[in-house]
Parts: sequence; structure tokens; C-alpha cells
Amino acid sequence: MAEMNNIVSGANIHINTKRKIVSVSNSSNGGETNEANGLALSFEMEDNRGDLLHPSLNGWFAEHCPIWPGQAHFLKVEKVLFEGKSKYQRMMVFQSVGYGKVFVLDGALQLTQKDECSYQEMMTHLPLCSIPDPNKVLLIGGGDGGILREISRHNSVNQIDICEIDTMLIDVYKEFFPDIAIGYDDPRVTLHVQDGTAFLKSVPNATYDAIIVDAFDPIRPDHELFGSPFFELAAKALRLGGVMCIQAESLWYQPFDIEQLISSFRHIFTGSISYAWTVVPTYPRLAHPLSNSKFISYICHEWF
Repeated sequence: MAEMNNIVSGANIHINTKRKIVSVSNSSNGGETNEANGLALSFEMEDNRGDLLHPSLNGWFAEHCPIWPGQAHFLKVEKVLFEGKSKYQRMMVFQSVGYGKVFVLDGALQLTQKDECSYQEMMTHLPLCSIPDPNKVLLIGGGDGGILREISRHNSVNQIDICEIDTMLIDVYKEFFPDIAIGYDDPRVTLHVQDGTAFLKSVPNATYDAIIVDAFDPIRPDHELFGSPFFELAAKALRLGGVMCIQAESLWYQPFDIEQLISSFRHIFTGSISYAWTVVPTYPRLAHPLSNSKFISYICHEWF
């Protein structure tokens, strides 16, 4: 797990991870000043290459990711509300100017109050509306409770299992995002504090009508999951005619080879493989960081 440095509430937050580099700064650091808006703009230089890396604006949350080189995403911070570390990961909640409260996990923006519904609804209703009368649903990850909230809207469902390994994450969401974590209040929900792969190993074949996976970094053709038994276990846990949905990132960005990814799933799932996209503005996945991003949901059916 990555280390977080200079953790001071509301100022000078800088997180370095293999996947993300995030900075929030409220104090001047001698950087270049933009005369038009009075914001200090600073850059970190890599000595052996000399190009500009990791730009930061004072008082702004900045997200940089090596998976999407050449771009960064910024949100203006009003106040840092929470910082903490569980056994598994570091968390931060801050109040933004434009998007309400924001949850950050190991430096990666997870959701905002303003646009979380777009992601949660797409991940839930697309698979559940693609099959008749889903009865048993498994959610792997999704500890914020938003997908649970959406699953609970389906009257045909009478069993909702969720695997989430980090109970502190759940507690933070319940405290700061009660309208999202309300999904846990449904009596049909059973929380399993367990790793998703381990849970799938214990599940009898053909148990679930739908499995929704919201637990991993962007799923790519070379993702480590394809070297594990995870997807094979998920396929076995689905009943005939069941469906699995997983987010797989942007259609528009070259490193995510959609055709290759579909081909990989076709070697595992015996039914149809489809994809769809939705708009989640605060996920910076396009070449232009101000543009809306397109998120892919993979729908894998087990027909035979």
C-alpha cells in the first residue's frame, strides 16, 4: 500500500502511489503564478528527462494517473473533512466547490455527490434489466453502498450479498455519504467481510442471477485478474441465463483494447458479451480533462 506524506488537514496533501499521484495544496510553494486568476501553479521536474510532471494548483485536489499519461484532473477544495488509514488503504473525504463531498481512496478519486448516480445506476440497472426477474444478486466491492441502493429498487430481488473487505471504508461512507450508504439499510442485504475471490470459491455453482463487480482498477486485457481464477469462479457462480457486469474504463483511450478484452471474456463466458458507456464527468478518462468521460460496463451472460 502506498505511503501518504504531509497529511495536514486542509493543506499540503501529497499522495504518491504507483497508480495515482494526488496533491492538495493551500499554501504558496514558490511556483509559477497565473496572473489571470491568482492561483499558484507549480511543477515537479524529473532531472533525467527535464519534462513537466505532476502539476498542482494551490487549494485544488489534483489527480494524475500513469494509465492516462498527458492529463490531470483538478477539483477545488473547500475543506478536508476526513483523513485516515485502514488496514488496507488510505482514505480522504473533502468538500469540493463544484461537486459536493468527494471520496478519495489511495489517491484515486472514487466518487462525488454530484455525479455518483450515473455510475451506480449504469452498473446496476443495465445488467438487472437485461434478464427477467433477477432473484439473487452478488456485489463484489462497491463498499460505498450506492450499487446496493440501486439493486434495492428491484422488487424481484430477495437476496443481496456484498463482499467488502474493508469495514472502515463502509463506516466512512455511512458517516459522510449517508444518502449513498443507505443501501446497507435494506434487510435483503448481507455483508460478507471477505475477499471476493475467496467468497466465490465457497459459493455453490449456479447460485446467482447477477454478479456486479466494482472492486478493481481498470480491467484491461493484461489485467492480473485474467491470470487468476476470479472470472472462471464468477461464471460458475452464475445460473444459466445469469449476467455479470464489471467496469472496464474508457472506450476512447487507446491502452484499453476493447476488442481484445471482449475476446478474453469470450474464452470464459459461454453467452453473449456486450458493452455500454455512460457519462461520469469527474472520472478524467479522456484526452481533455474537462471533457465528460465514457465508462464501459461489460455484460457477460451465461446462456449454456
